[in-house]
Amino acid sequence: MNAYEEYMLGIVKPMREELVNVGFTELVTPDEVADHVQESKGTSLVVINSVCGCAAGLARPAVAAALEAAEHKPDHLVTVFAGQDKEATAQMRSYFEEVLPSSPSIALLKDGQLAYFIPREQIEGFAMEQVRDHLAGVLDQVCAK
Repeated sequence: MNAYEEYMLGIVKPMREELVNVGFTELVTPDEVADHVQESKGTSLVVINSVCGCAAGLARPAVAAALEAAEHKPDHLVTVFAGQDKEATAQMRSYFEEVLPSSPSIALLKDGQLAYFIPREQIEGFAMEQVRDHLAGVLDQVCAK
């Protein structure tokens, strides 16, 4: 590992932990992503994490708050980190190629199929509470058994 990679690992560590601390599993390799998508039954909330300000100030806090606010929760919480775990992120995005890549973004998969997608354009420029309410509403619709 070169000095730049080591530096970036230290920088993004708290950004990764913010989601892990609320129950997310990081998928850092393409195989981990493929295994999750192919083998997981039910709903998976996927956060495509990022180092940008709208991930820090909006996406990650909104996701944590939406999970608290929603009556219906997803069966699985997973995340990939754009710009850091590039191959894993590309693998995840391959399951919803019909939407343009953006980060941060939030996907909801149901039995491995895209059920809903919130792109960066619906995160950046909105209040955290708006993103939270949007996601909580989606969770209550898609995750209701």
